[in-house]
Amino acid sequence: MTDVSVSTATAGIEVVRGHDAKAMYRAMLRIRRVEERILALRREEAISGSVHVCVGQESAPVGVVAALDDRDKVLSTYRGHGWALAVGVPAESLLAECLGRETGTNGGRGGSPYLSSPEHGFIGENSIVGAGLPVAGGVAMALSAAGENAVAVVSFGDGATNQGASHEALVFAIARRLPVVFVCENNQWSEMTPITVTVPNAQLADRAAGYGLPTQIVDGSDVAAVFHAAQTAVQHARSGGGPSFLEVRVPRILGHYNGDVEHYRTPDDRATHATRDPIARLRDRLLAEGAVDAAALEAVEADVETDLRRREQLALAGPLPDPAGARDHVYAPARPPVPTPFNADAKALRYGLAVNRALDTELSERPEVVLFGEDIAIPGGTFGVTRNLRKRFGERVFDTPISESAILGAAVGASVQGLRPVVEIMWTDFLFVAFDQIVNQAANVRYVARGTVSAPMVIRMQQGITPGSCAQHSQSMEALLAHIPGIKVGMPSNPQDAYAMIRAAIADPDPVVIIESRALYQLSAPVDTEAPVEPVGGARLHRHGGDLLVITWGRMTHTCLAAAERLAEQGIFASVLDLRWLTPLDEDQIVANLGSGKVLIVHEANVTGGFGAEIGARLAEHHFDTLRAPVRRIGLPDVRVPSAPTLQEALLPDMEQIVSAAKELHTRQP
Repeated sequence: MTDVSVSTATAGIEVVRGHDAKAMYRAMLRIRRVEERILALRREEAISGSVHVCVGQESAPVGVVAALDDRDKVLSTYRGHGWALAVGVPAESLLAECLGRETGTNGGRGGSPYLSSPEHGFIGENSIVGAGLPVAGGVAMALSAAGENAVAVVSFGDGATNQGASHEALVFAIARRLPVVFVCENNQWSEMTPITVTVPNAQLADRAAGYGLPTQIVDGSDVAAVFHAAQTAVQHARSGGGPSFLEVRVPRILGHYNGDVEHYRTPDDRATHATRDPIARLRDRLLAEGAVDAAALEAVEADVETDLRRREQLALAGPLPDPAGARDHVYAPARPPVPTPFNADAKALRYGLAVNRALDTELSERPEVVLFGEDIAIPGGTFGVTRNLRKRFGERVFDTPISESAILGAAVGASVQGLRPVVEIMWTDFLFVAFDQIVNQAANVRYVARGTVSAPMVIRMQQGITPGSCAQHSQSMEALLAHIPGIKVGMPSNPQDAYAMIRAAIADPDPVVIIESRALYQLSAPVDTEAPVEPVGGARLHRHGGDLLVITWGRMTHTCLAAAERLAEQGIFASVLDLRWLTPLDEDQIVANLGSGKVLIVHEANVTGGFGAEIGARLAEHHFDTLRAPVRRIGLPDVRVPSAPTLQEALLPDMEQIVSAAKELHTRQP
């Protein structure tokens, strides 16, 4: 076997990158023994939940990582213990994480299938099949922007090649010529279904080749072959050649997870896979070629066992996490909300232009800001909101394929690696084809990392009903987003807030969703562009009245203000509170204006499950004694949105409906 040059290890890196054959044997054996102990600890119920091991697949992490250096980053599937150990995550930290200990890589917040250790270059495992590929694109994009000539490697199973997000990630990486190596660990079993059943007529690598990627099919029983293929792919990426795809055909010696009895496999299939064990094959080859003698290998094996016993005891001795900290690190510490005051002397801007001006300012002042999405660069966006930004900022503003999963996943990866991405999802309705990247990726970063890593990204979208929009282009989904811990959600109702809230979102250290109103893009009002950048949060009281409180947000703010004017003419004086931010919710402002004890909540979204229900529930739970009447809600009836304007008008809350409800509420006796 050809020896591989050995690079020096940096402090804290336990398994050096760049191994000779004997070191590769040690590295693979170490992974095997660690995972055998994990399985034993699971049988003893010292570990909770499912465990997914890479027994038989050790050649992939060891062979690929040997071709990397300390600049590079690695992402893996939930079967990623081998990748973590290969890049240098201490075995005691990995074991402690599986054991749910405070001393684990994530303090027990990630567990066996979701652990991470960015300080070792391990961005982490991912429990969602195929979800790591789009994130890897973002990591690679940030590495390129930093000029580090570094490479992102992402591993995934054969089943992930059937996920739409995986294909979007390949397309995105090709379009941006990103330095990504996609490593498919094909063990021929997509969980419990043979890959040949779902892909009967093609090689998996052929799928990637069809997109124009360089591909290699590698025998995963031969760690040297894996290493040499990885060398080629990594050099291709470093030299500016862009992404490539390795299909490493590894054996699956054990089941899909610790409790899998494999009733669906034949004995012959198990036996065939067992004969391809890369550790046994390397040991036999080293002895056959005289590279080392049996005594030397036995010494390695004994040393691995001794070292593992010590590290296992360290892991078992680690304390359990303090339950008092279970709620910590969902968001960064908050600053007091200070909404920018209206300045009547400021220059008037249209709502859409105010968003554009905010993006322009942030791109000018923050070199880490990048802006991307479908048709947002050269065309300037479907609604012209991002027009001319490409001309001013070049490649920091770019168009993407129509691939929402890749767009949002890239934003996650880029943000954890140091960029401040601002991405656009053209219509809120389109968000659901990529919802995983918000719910299961962006929202988790800070919490799982215990605040050591965050995902400061901004997702812009627009929503709401306008004439001719249909049921797939008009939904108001803010309540669904506000339900997700770890995400902040804002809805500006006027040009000043459109400007200020975009800037606040970009400055914020957490993922922020800004939902703009398509119906308000042409609304013009003064915008103070010289005001300090405000923190995320804070409601705005537009009007004060002592008879009832109207709570609203977004487009409905203007309808509620018009209704308040009509009510005042009839001697009923309503306060109108524009929440601006649903997360974080400014409950102090709600309570401060609750004096009348009568509350009307108005939103454009459907009534059932709308965010108004959450406000009403909180008021009933915490301020029942203050209320003098049941909280009243007005919203879209529980129907789909039709396209015809006359049908829309019959459904959308209007001024007359608000006035009528307010009158009824005003006259209601306790």
